[in-house]
Amino acid sequence: MIPSANRVQATALVKQLARELGFSYCGIAEARFLEEEAPRLEKWLKQGFHGKMKYMENHFDKRLDPTLLVPGARSVISLIYNYYPPKELSRTNNFKIARYAYGQDYHRVIKDRLKEMLQRMRAQLGEINGRAFVDSAPVMERAWAQKSGLGWIGKNSLLLNRSMGSFFFLAELIVDLPLEYDGPVKDYCGTCTACMDACPTQAIPQPYVVDGSRCISYFTIELKDEIPQEAQGKFQDWIFGCDICQEVCPWNRFASPHHEPRFAPPAGLEHMQKQDWIEITEDVFQRLFGKSAVKRAGYKGLKRNIAFAQKKAPK
Repeated sequence: MIPSANRVQATALVKQLARELGFSYCGIAEARFLEEEAPRLEKWLKQGFHGKMKYMENHFDKRLDPTLLVPGARSVISLIYNYYPPKELSRTNNFKIARYAYGQDYHRVIKDRLKEMLQRMRAQLGEINGRAFVDSAPVMERAWAQKSGLGWIGKNSLLLNRSMGSFFFLAELIVDLPLEYDGPVKDYCGTCTACMDACPTQAIPQPYVVDGSRCISYFTIELKDEIPQEAQGKFQDWIFGCDICQEVCPWNRFASPHHEPRFAPPAGLEHMQKQDWIEITEDVFQRLFGKSAVKRAGYKGLKRNIAFAQKKAPK
């Protein structure tokens, strides 16, 4: 058992390292089974709100129990990394991609930071068994971020932070190191339903519940089949991801520009106009998105999205 004084020092070091590595916030929760989330996740899956994202059905126990991912885990360190762009890509009569995909793939950028953070922790605190996660494993990152006081889960199911809104990535270090734990903050959504009202595909049927199978992000990234006709005419020019529920959220008035050079858009992307998108070749796609999250859609997938976004609603 680590003495409480040592835990305080170790916790202070962890949060200092997070700041040094560019993370905006760091919160820590005890690594234990997520009892409250278990029935919610089960109900969400039974309702089919995950659509054809079959991977969401896998590793149910691992999603809820961090000790199955890291044996002997004691702490879940949750981190926020800002991606709000200093400058918007052209949006006037133009196709749109989600802001998080402007630059290099966030998995690579943040994973590098996490690995360095874990190395520094080991150098200063001794041997630590731990793993780094960035939206690529069965980790309920928003639940852990909420438990560690980084914000609250909004009605659009995203984590909201009073100081910076929601234009940020979440990442985790699950470690076998006991630390001092933070507590959750209150929900500040109040009576606001801006995100629910603005969603063109009605993907938020009730507060705090998102029907992923109706989300524009799902259609343009996850769905590999034909996009359902009922979504026709509702994309509002989004061709990769969607930021609508974040754009209308009042808390995002506090979003401030990131300082990560690797999140800057590649040369040429900021000059793309609607016709350029329509005529995009595979070579141009590779040049612009070879290191980007947009490659998840693939060239053919992006062309499908562009074609669908141009269609008007059926009469």
